[in-house]
Parts: sequence; structure tokens; C-alpha cells
Amino acid sequence: MAVQLLITDKNLAVQGDPLDGWTSLDVTRRFNEPGSGSVTLPARPDVMAQLQPGNRISILRDRAVWMSGPLEIPSDFSWSAADNPGGSVSLSFADDLALIAGYITWPTPAAAWTAQLANTYRAINSTNAETIIRQLVNESCGPGARAERRIPNFGLDSVAGVGTSTSVKTRFEALLDTCRRVAIDGGAIGFRTRQTAGQILFGCYEPRDLTSTARFSIGLGNLRSIQAKQSAPTVTHALIAGSEPETGTAGRTYVQVANTAASSSWWRVERYLDGSADTDVNGELTQAGKEEIAGGSAPVELATVTVDTPDLKAGRDFDLGDKVTVALPHGVEIADLVRSIHLQATPNSGEYVSTLVGSPEATSDPAMVQALRTLGRRIGRLETR
Repeated sequence: MAVQLLITDKNLAVQGDPLDGWTSLDVTRRFNEPGSGSVTLPARPDVMAQLQPGNRISILRDRAVWMSGPLEIPSDFSWSAADNPGGSVSLSFADDLALIAGYITWPTPAAAWTAQLANTYRAINSTNAETIIRQLVNESCGPGARAERRIPNFGLDSVAGVGTSTSVKTRFEALLDTCRRVAIDGGAIGFRTRQTAGQILFGCYEPRDLTSTARFSIGLGNLRSIQAKQSAPTVTHALIAGSEPETGTAGRTYVQVANTAASSSWWRVERYLDGSADTDVNGELTQAGKEEIAGGSAPVELATVTVDTPDLKAGRDFDLGDKVTVALPHGVEIADLVRSIHLQATPNSGEYVSTLVGSPEATSDPAMVQALRTLGRRIGRLETR
């Protein structure tokens, strides 16, 4: 099998031989979100010695890094009389975006926490989206952050030159949530981490339109299964109200952002939002509306179990954020972004690679999980006003 597992320490130094004897591997990479995974293997002394708190894992597929990041549960040991003498151990891990996900945006990132000013926001206006995202990450947890907030061995990747101009206004929000809305409003760009020999690098990139080359169909022989679902939009008209003005100032600002194509094809669905800005001079209210529209567009959720072929392989010929085409058996073709790539592997059955294609809210999660996530985002907006 062309999959290898390596354990490293915080400084990315390999701790021993590649882990062998594993019985199952499950890894999911996600577009603009932390990936996650788990693996089960025999609890031999040489294996257990590597599974220490703070250590990391690198998953190599065909000698290229498929995913790397910290061990979230370095050891989940189990044994029974029916097991082999040493028992088994499972470990859970995430990719390095999970490290960034642990931070929030400070209004004045250069100052100590005890020196943060009340009613102050971190605002960056009319600036390229890639520049904004890189700046937010750098000042929060990168080389430009306060010493106590820096992620070890972490740096910024080369500038990709992607994205369009946008603005952001934030305080005490989850850093990755802020980066995601800037990415959506600033040209639908992607961001990711990658591990080099001695450093973790964060950077942005432009997803590719591969609809003419990355095609999946039964006829091409690169599909094992297809499950497709299209849903009505949950919002077509975002109605945003600016913050309540102070006494004696001008009236409250109201902004509408509409997806007229969706409302024409389906029906009108309105959603009210409290904005975090008084006015829309720098586009903050419009940005909030665009994010809501993007998340509530009529999602096409397409889960496909793909088969790698010499001409088309996940991670090589298409990747997260890329736009691909899937031909359904009844003649309909669906073209949308790759939201996640799921790798499952066992020594006996080999590799299974599935992809989830659709809108920003396309997910395989149950409806209750989706509702809780939406509620969490809205509560976050209220708490940071």
C-alpha cells in the first residue's frame, strides 16, 4: 500500500520508523477548515513510545504529504483476553489548521490581553483578501504575533497573488471564522497549511476550474458510487441592519444582499441580520450579507466514491476548492467545488477515496448538527458586538 504514517515531535523531527501493522486509517481533508483523522494499530512498545503528548503525525500517500498535524488523542488503548498480547491503540489527529483554529481575533493584537481597549475593533479596509488573511494570521499566531501567542515552527508561505479587495471588522471572533468570511467575500479563495522539512507554512491559493478535465462518471470507470441531493435555498435575500446609532446621529443603515437567480428559480426567502458596523462605508454590512447568501444558496450535495485512475487522482489532479464535474446516470451534470476529500484505507481492502461537492454549507452532517453550527455563528456575532 502506498500509505505511510510518520510520527514527529513539535520541532518536526521524526521519532522512529514509520508506523506499521495498522488495521484501519480514516482521514478527511476539508476546504478552508481543519481536517481530521484516526488510525488503529497494534500497541507494541515501539509504537507506544512514539505516541507522546505534543507529538504530530504525517500521512504520506504515494510519498507526498496527504495531511499532517498534531495528535489530539495520542493514545486510546484497549485490550481484552481475545486480543493479541499487546492490545491495540487508536489515535486521533487534525491538520495544522486546527492550531490556528485555537485563536481569536484581538482588537489590538500588538498589545497585551490586559491592555485591550473596550469597544475597539480590528479593522482592515479596502485591502486584498489574501493580504487581510495573511495579516490576521500573522499578527495572531505567526511570526508577527506577540511572543506568547506564536505557534512554534510556524511561518507564512509565499504570496500567491490571489483574491479581490474587501474589508473586515472583527473582535474576539474565532480566527478561522474571520478568515473564511474574508475568503468568501474576497474572491472565493482558499487557504491551507503545508509542512516542509522544518516548518509549518500557511498560505492562500486560487481554486482551479477543472470542470473540463476533472470529470467523474460511470462511463469513465472512475466512480464506485454516487449520492446526490439538491435542496431549496435557506436564504435568498439577506436583510442587514447596521448597529443602533448613538443619540443625535443619522438613522440606522439598512442593506440588502440578494440572490435573484435563486429566488427566481425557487422562491424568496428573507433573513434578518444585525450588522457589526454602523454604516456600510467599508462594506462590512454587505460582506455579512454575502456570507449569509453563500451559505444559504441552494446546495447541491454530491458524495462520490471515486477510483483513482492514471489520468485522474485526488490530491494530484484535483484538490480541495477545485471545481469539478460529476455526470449522474440520468444525464444531468453537476459542477461545483470540492469541499472535502475522505481517504479510508485498510491493508486488506486497499484505499477508498470519496469527495463531497457543493456549496459552502454542503455537508454530510445531520440537520441538527448543521443547525447547531448556524446557531453558534449567530451567537458569536452577538457576543462580539
